[in-house]
Amino acid sequence: MQGKRPLTRFKGADSLLSSLVSIGAGLLVGLLLLLIFNSSKALYGFGNILFSGVRSTDRFAKVLYTAAPLLMTGLSVGFAFKTGLFNIGASGQYTVGAVLALVGAILWQLPWYLCLLLAIVGGALWGAIPGLCKALFNVNEVITAIMFNWIGVFASNLFLYNSPMMLASAWGAINKDRTGALEAANPGAILPKLGMDKLMNSNRMNIAIFIAIGFAFLMWFILQKTTFGYELKACGYNRNASRYAGINDKRNIVLSMIIAGALSGLGGGLYYLSGTAQFTLGKQLLTMGFSGIPIALLAASHPLGTILSSLFIGHIQVGGEALQPEFAKEIIDIIIAAIIYLSAFSLLMRELIGGLRRRRAKGQAVEADLGDIPPPLLDAEEEETIDLGKKENTI
Repeated sequence: MQGKRPLTRFKGADSLLSSLVSIGAGLLVGLLLLLIFNSSKALYGFGNILFSGVRSTDRFAKVLYTAAPLLMTGLSVGFAFKTGLFNIGASGQYTVGAVLALVGAILWQLPWYLCLLLAIVGGALWGAIPGLCKALFNVNEVITAIMFNWIGVFASNLFLYNSPMMLASAWGAINKDRTGALEAANPGAILPKLGMDKLMNSNRMNIAIFIAIGFAFLMWFILQKTTFGYELKACGYNRNASRYAGINDKRNIVLSMIIAGALSGLGGGLYYLSGTAQFTLGKQLLTMGFSGIPIALLAASHPLGTILSSLFIGHIQVGGEALQPEFAKEIIDIIIAAIIYLSAFSLLMRELIGGLRRRRAKGQAVEADLGDIPPPLLDAEEEETIDLGKKENTI
């Protein structure tokens, strides 16, 4: 009877173990920092990081609220990784999607689902440009995506500065000091809460996290169960071989960046149509887009794994807020940055774990083969000698 398969032999086990090792190492770095800055309160602060996000329904609602846009940007980066591209332009796509969603909500008075559609279109258009440059002119997508991050930020600022309704009205959505601005402007543009805000005692709770999880399953289905997804992954593995096999590599590169951009744009729409977040003008990139990179790395670019990694990062961020006043605010950022930084080594750890597992399996196979080897055959003369020896011993 065949025994049960060990955990390490299941598909994806190496990726899971490497991500857990990265998370554990990052948390240990955080604990070390807490011990250095305030040893008497270190364990108390570390406990807040680990458990604060689940101590009440209000905090757990904030974890889900934070995880929804993180999940979308993580899906964006991970989807591009799966197709052999590095979508470092998620921040610009996220910004453009958020601005278009707010324009639809405030200027055009559209309902929330049409505002989300505008966010998807804005992110897709912003992702298509690096894709076209890559497919048609073989320009590295990292270069063009970084450039269009900044173009997206300043183009959004230019548009908003020249939109009196967005600036001068009493409910301007870019006024960070006015809470409930979007609700006063267009209540129909706020994402439905379906009573979950009362259930979890939090105004942040809405359907955003469920929309994001739905898109994660959709991306998994596309990549794993469709011919289109197979072609996208084939182009990512080997573009020249895919072209030789009859796959349109240029089309797939552009479509991959369009889909990745659409996912980031939707993340911006989900966050700023919550009714609690306020878009502000600034000269820096929104960090939500870059947070998608460690989320994709922790999940090994698997769409379903991205759900767990985004919830973890959201949980850490909410737990970090509970460190004050015992610890300075900057320590929270250092701890989160350490975890994010170490998550970049998940690929290296996955290779190390896989190598150890393969060497162990090879050693076990060699031992099994040696145990099955039959005894060596003896020729007739050797057999006769053995028989004579037995007879002498008997006499």
